[in-house]
Amino acid sequence: MPAELQLQNSMTGEKQRFEPRYSGSSVKMFTCGPSIYNWPHIGNYRTFLFEDILERYLGHLGYNVNRLINFTDMEDKAIARANELGISLEEITGPVAEKFIQDCKSLKIRLPHTIARSTDTVDQAVYLIERLLDKGLAYRHKGDIFYDPLKFKDFGKLYGLDMSQWPEKKIRFRKDTYPGQRWNLGDFILWKKKRPSDDGIYWETSLGQGRPAWNIQDPAMITKHLGWELDICCGGVDNLYRHHDYNIAIVEGISGNELANFWLHGGYVRIYGKKMSKSRGNIVYLNELLNHGYAPRHIRFFLIYGNYRKPVNLNPDRLHCARGRVDTFRAMVRRIEDQNRHPAGNTAEALELVKRLEPDFENSMNEDLNVKSAFDRLYGSVSRLLDLAMEGRMSAECIKAMQKSLKRIDRVLQVIY
Repeated sequence: MPAELQLQNSMTGEKQRFEPRYSGSSVKMFTCGPSIYNWPHIGNYRTFLFEDILERYLGHLGYNVNRLINFTDMEDKAIARANELGISLEEITGPVAEKFIQDCKSLKIRLPHTIARSTDTVDQAVYLIERLLDKGLAYRHKGDIFYDPLKFKDFGKLYGLDMSQWPEKKIRFRKDTYPGQRWNLGDFILWKKKRPSDDGIYWETSLGQGRPAWNIQDPAMITKHLGWELDICCGGVDNLYRHHDYNIAIVEGISGNELANFWLHGGYVRIYGKKMSKSRGNIVYLNELLNHGYAPRHIRFFLIYGNYRKPVNLNPDRLHCARGRVDTFRAMVRRIEDQNRHPAGNTAEALELVKRLEPDFENSMNEDLNVKSAFDRLYGSVSRLLDLAMEGRMSAECIKAMQKSLKRIDRVLQVIY
């Protein structure tokens, strides 16, 4: 098993050699899923695609990945929208969940058999909150329950938050989510008491009538399904503001052990160089690109072909170039495969190129999932193999060996076959 996979760890800010937390080949990985009160956009799918590549590549290296992804199906925005439309929460979240699963199938994003839901882990959320209350990290205030970050050592360590800027005055933040890349310098909510605006969406628990706030939902799903210690935790770069540090404070505040050894964060999709936002009216959805004639593989390739940590700029020219590059590559592979019906001899060059396909792919991927470098090296090798095949210098056996290697590689990339 290759042991030189280097991943950029957001916790340390450095590339580090990946090793499972415990000896063996088992890897526990949590990847933040969608909030299903609204349709996921193309930026969300870029995050899910980089996580898919990571899971598939770990499998390629021989690791057994136990991955959890979740649906956030209970939060302020979802409840407000259900109330606004006069329908149930399930009527809001159900169609979005179904569409997400269909889109992932279309983009060949592999999902776990079980997708955790916030509404299915209320009991675990209550348990975590009770533990936090016992430890003095959380407290009650007017029926709600808040977490006091000043009680947790190294709060904000993932982001690198400067705690010297923390206000002396007690401030409480009651909303589930807040817009923008900002820090709420104050106490964050864990439990929301029953309110008239909740429209019957509450639970009878040992904490009273109410519901878990968004901040406790991921920790509840993680600890219920994967336990208290992970190898990898992933999400979009926006999770570096508040969300992932809240998860750390909750889980580590109870267990006393490090939640995850590796933290990976994917970059934004920008539209003509500008961040997607409702205020700009430039949010792009998968169906829009499909309706413009792009196949799912074109979109998948465009979103994975680059550094997953850096923003990618979406515009027609770049999409067109990505479509052309992957389709040209596929056409070259087919032309080589068509030559296996004609008698030909091998050359040392063809044999060596085929022999190097997988090692070259792995050498690039081991550098923090460098898909662009990996694909470009494949492109160069296959281009030369096509020349050799057309010259009759690539035997049927050599072509079959190439197919075998490319199919193994494509279990990761999912754009060749």
